[in-house]
Amino acid sequence: MQNYLTQSGRVLAQSSDAGAVYITLNRPEIHNAFDAQVISELLNIFNKISADDQVKACVLQAKGKTFSAGADFNWMQTMAALSEEENRQDANVLANMMRALDTLPVPTIAKVQGAAYGGALGLISCCDIAIASDRAKFCTSEVKIGLIPAVISPYVVRALGYRAARRYMVSAETFSADQGLALGFLHHVCDASELDDAVEETLNKLAKNGPQAMAACKTLIENISNRPINQEVMGYTSEQIAKIRVSPEGQEGLAAFLQKRTPNWITNQDD
Repeated sequence: MQNYLTQSGRVLAQSSDAGAVYITLNRPEIHNAFDAQVISELLNIFNKISADDQVKACVLQAKGKTFSAGADFNWMQTMAALSEEENRQDANVLANMMRALDTLPVPTIAKVQGAAYGGALGLISCCDIAIASDRAKFCTSEVKIGLIPAVISPYVVRALGYRAARRYMVSAETFSADQGLALGFLHHVCDASELDDAVEETLNKLAKNGPQAMAACKTLIENISNRPINQEVMGYTSEQIAKIRVSPEGQEGLAAFLQKRTPNWITNQDD
């Protein structure tokens, strides 16, 4: 695997023997708020993961009691003093970071141990799977200070749902983990003591699946979402299944199934 060390220590990244990369927001003293440096480091890590075929999955987590308070207020104050064009350029970096996370070719898990506010909901929404402690709470809080959750909005609206987004983005109400589960924003909620195990169990399940097939699934979902089922879409989906059936991984998976053996991408033979 590539080296995922960061310079500032505000973001930690460690790879496991099983091929998972654990990315940790590491500013617990200010509730893991992010600034330009954190955004740049996250973007760099995501780009490295995209280019590393040894990575099998990615876990986004945080140190301390809070997952993330969103944007660092001191950073926002600095940006408010700059021009509109400078603010646009700065926002583009955040947009690129969110897009890089959203389009990672490997499965991504948001491990949410505590409160998530503002831009933190964008990070969670960009992950494929969101697992949270029952102590976690969520809020798109931007309107409270006269701002809007603009850059994260495509991802949050998609994850939260149009109707719920209209409520929570405008009201800036806080909703609980159980509410997030009911809305479909979260996939699993558990006791705080069970959070580590829940994430590891999910990683173990993912490890049994074809890596290229999972990457192809992510692209497939992106390309067919909210599109009418017409000849173009039908042609696209037919093309995708044909390609993967004749791919080395597809051939191996089918052969392993028919021969009742473990496919070669599974390294742990005990499961």
